[in-house]
Amino acid sequence: MTQLVVSKQFTLPIRVYYEDTDAGGVVYHAGYLRFMERARTEWLRQLGFEQHYLMSALNIAFAVRSLSIEYLKPAKFDDHIEVTAAIKHLGRASIEFEQTVIRLNSQGDAELLITASVKVVCVQLDKFKSTAIPHEIRSLLA
Repeated sequence: MTQLVVSKQFTLPIRVYYEDTDAGGVVYHAGYLRFMERARTEWLRQLGFEQHYLMSALNIAFAVRSLSIEYLKPAKFDDHIEVTAAIKHLGRASIEFEQTVIRLNSQGDAELLITASVKVVCVQLDKFKSTAIPHEIRSLLA
């Protein structure tokens, strides 16, 4: 039987498109939130949990409860960036992630653009109340 190995850090490569930027070709501040959400969603998908499965079969979703973000340098149109997500703390009903956005240049050198701490809570969709993270997910993370 094959056992899934959970990486301590998930990395999602993204190309910055024109639609991600403002008139000056710089990523708008809220764009980074979308990039980080996408990384957390793809991380769950890699673990075998599609969003529609969480909503329909388990009646849950993960909602952002709090976040802290430091904007260090801007990403620009056509940049190749990597968005990371790593678990900082796993609670009964919440997960706190450390996330970064890094720009890669043509030589492969990395430049840190964003650091963030994002806390998500597992929510029952029918009641919009927090609930314990299901065992089938928690067992892969603990």
